[in-house]
Amino acid sequence: MIIDLRSDTVTKPTKGMLEAMMEAKVGDDVFREDNTVNELENRLAEMFGKSDALFFPSGTMANQTAIKLNTNPGEQLICDKYAHIYNYESGGVSFNSGVSCKLIDGNRGMFNHEQVIDAINPEAYYYSKSSLVEIENTTNKGGGACWDFDEIKKIKKVCDDNQLRFHLDGARIWNALVTKNECPKHYGDQFDTISVCLSKGLGCPIGSVLIGNLDIMKDALRIRKIFGGNMRQVGYLAAAGLYALDNNIERLVDDHKKAKEIGEELKRLNKIKIVEEIETNIIVFELNNDVNEQQFVQNLADKNIYIISMGSGKLRMVTHLDYTNTMHEKLISTIKTL
Repeated sequence: MIIDLRSDTVTKPTKGMLEAMMEAKVGDDVFREDNTVNELENRLAEMFGKSDALFFPSGTMANQTAIKLNTNPGEQLICDKYAHIYNYESGGVSFNSGVSCKLIDGNRGMFNHEQVIDAINPEAYYYSKSSLVEIENTTNKGGGACWDFDEIKKIKKVCDDNQLRFHLDGARIWNALVTKNECPKHYGDQFDTISVCLSKGLGCPIGSVLIGNLDIMKDALRIRKIFGGNMRQVGYLAAAGLYALDNNIERLVDDHKKAKEIGEELKRLNKIKIVEEIETNIIVFELNNDVNEQQFVQNLADKNIYIISMGSGKLRMVTHLDYTNTMHEKLISTIKTL
């Protein structure tokens, strides 16, 4: 039995999802004639209270499109030092949009509205123009932490007061919505653009969707084409997304429960310095200085348990749809022996 906890992207489509994909009615999406894609886009736009949505092959492409739609070359976006768009999108912010990042030293990938105010550049012509604020919910490198919605509203006011756009990287927004019992439309009220991922907690084989109103989204299709992201009979993949929205959101509670139980066992190990607070499906922990990180990871791999290093001494496990109760029992018993 292989236990793969490197990411919630390692899942395979379930039988029900595969059946939905095979039964999809498709067309040429470049001509906007794939009814299943249109249905998915319309459903997500309505869910978040926006007028438009566009299907993408990856969350990175959706985020990069949002940045291009919300900025001009030479400008600057404000984000946390842990932000996915800064750390894990191959420098696309500068390569694709000619934009730089002003990094905020937040807490577990989150910051407050006062820090945003401090990060806004002066109006003088020799500064980059601050034009976009970006947050990530849940935070990946921050260990699946969920933002406080009241703080999001305060940041939105700062954006409005300073003519800044506001983008949400919602790669794991579903986990946050379930944990905090929040409403998607409330997020739609706060953000100009929102990217949501279907291939992480929701178990789809591929796909993210960018959501926003027409005034911003009118060029999204053109930007997706520039990035090489236009697809043909992609309704087979969109059908997986529709199935996931119907069947795989509420079950995230189970992933969160398992993650917390793993964390409790890790806290008992004298090899581990700290286990960060666990709110959703990500467990981030640090080893004591005298413990060899590579050897620790390899010892687990020798037992067919796979986790990853995030750098800076942080190790990560992520629970997901394919992590079964049997796997959970084996992992817990293995941790007890480390």
